[in-house]
Amino acid sequence: MTATYELTNLRALEAEAVHVFREVAADFERPVLLFSGGKDSVVMLHVAAKAFWPAPLPFPVMHVDTGHNLDEVIAFRDATVERMGVRLIVARVQDDIDAGRAVEEAGPRASRNRLQSVTLLRAIAGNRFDAVFGGARRDEDKARAKERVYSFRDEFGQWDPRNQRPELWNLYNGDHRRGEHIRVFPLSNWTELDIWQYVLEEAIEIPPLYFSHRRRVFERDGMLLAVSPYVTLAEGEEPFEASVRFRTVGDATCTGCVESAAATPEQVVAEVAASRMTERGATRADDRISEAGMEDRKKEGYF
Repeated sequence: MTATYELTNLRALEAEAVHVFREVAADFERPVLLFSGGKDSVVMLHVAAKAFWPAPLPFPVMHVDTGHNLDEVIAFRDATVERMGVRLIVARVQDDIDAGRAVEEAGPRASRNRLQSVTLLRAIAGNRFDAVFGGARRDEDKARAKERVYSFRDEFGQWDPRNQRPELWNLYNGDHRRGEHIRVFPLSNWTELDIWQYVLEEAIEIPPLYFSHRRRVFERDGMLLAVSPYVTLAEGEEPFEASVRFRTVGDATCTGCVESAAATPEQVVAEVAASRMTERGATRADDRISEAGMEDRKKEGYF
């Protein structure tokens, strides 16, 4: 009897990402994978490992650390790279603040999120990376919807949405001059629901923050933020305890959570399937600065 193989949507997305990883490994000299411990970077790392199995990853992973991350995410990051045996590079925003390359904001709404661009570009230049894998998806934000899988960055690390290359028939152009680099997004065509269905199907371990738990939070601008040493409460902001989960994780000063009872991957899949707002739109304060907030940061070199 002839065996049959059903190419499901998830398997098609996985195959596309595997193809991208192998193309970059073949065409570039010094790739790196951005790994924060968030769900998208966890899935990206999982697919990358499958792309080269049984060989080890042919490139390191790097985290741009604001120093204001939630403790659970950092613990998960460290445990994951140790378990998988990959080399971790940590580029610290604090180093750029100390050196005067970045100026820290002040006040109750201060955040280091935007300062990550300075640190990221420094780390890319210092390590001479020519391709940088990121876990961004086109459904997250309209600025990210403009991205190609291969996103060209000039010698200043800047992104020009009008200066991107066509990608017909999954043909990618990685040509670049010395000092330029390519941001590569293997999960571009995935959605938040795809990510969670893949986590469920592959039994991928992700930080417990993504599942319902009790946490002290406070409300700001219609969004719940976790109480942490890195967040200064403004007048009138009162902490309270609630059952919440995070849909995305990043700097604690601008990453919100949502009230939820979804405590398993199956329950999260059902919750995400019913949601009508992207995770960044619902829980990232940095994307509410302006209509073009993400695009402005990307032009500066942001992820």
